[in-house]
Amino acid sequence: MRRVEGKNILITGASKGLGRQLALDFAREGAAAISLVARHGDQLYKVREEIRDISPRTRVLAMPADLRHSKAVERVTAATLAEFQGRLDVLVNNASALGPSPMPYLLDYPLEEFRRVLDTNLIAPFLLARKLLPAMLEHGGSMINVTSDAGVTGYPGWGAYGISKFGLEGLSQTWASELEGTGIRVNWVDPGNMNTDMHRAAEPGEDPSQWADPATVTDVFLYLASDESAAVSGHRFKAQEDWRPRALESDLAEREA
Repeated sequence: MRRVEGKNILITGASKGLGRQLALDFAREGAAAISLVARHGDQLYKVREEIRDISPRTRVLAMPADLRHSKAVERVTAATLAEFQGRLDVLVNNASALGPSPMPYLLDYPLEEFRRVLDTNLIAPFLLARKLLPAMLEHGGSMINVTSDAGVTGYPGWGAYGISKFGLEGLSQTWASELEGTGIRVNWVDPGNMNTDMHRAAEPGEDPSQWADPATVTDVFLYLASDESAAVSGHRFKAQEDWRPRALESDLAEREA
């Protein structure tokens, strides 16, 4: 299957972990162009080369950027739209900052670190969406925001990260409601526990071998990026569970009837 054949896709946090795996899988599934964004250029350029090996026809734009800063967001969006000739089909807001590790309780949380996490995990997705949604309006498109179980339950010690994900879920719900009828769909995905640098830093005392490889959780993202999900918006998905529940299938059947 080539589920994203011909699509232009932007992925943040694309240098490693889930973001890297999504970039590779989108390339395998026929993406026309992929814009990769992350803070660390050396790792990002490696992903670019991996994509070129997998899919030489896929155009790849690799942009090192710290999305905490609005000027970086402007630079990324301008370069992406120029490369994509003004059309964006899929925006994946995956970049996240964990904050201090080990993570302190809120009472001891450094203010600047709190702001840094919210700027990366919540403000940046808002700014990117506001800049890029007009490029989806003519042909429709998919915004996929990466959330966490820490965005629905206030775990002690998860501090700014969890709070930022609560905010991202609210932001996603509001975008989905406000964009209803435009052809732009907004959904958010909890990938679950994954064996990534961030999760190992968050829980250094746990055994990472029990966590999922990012390669095993990307199918729901491919579904949401594809035309198969054209009628799906305003939903929260759990990548490691049955993410096509009967209720959703029933809802889709009613829309198609």
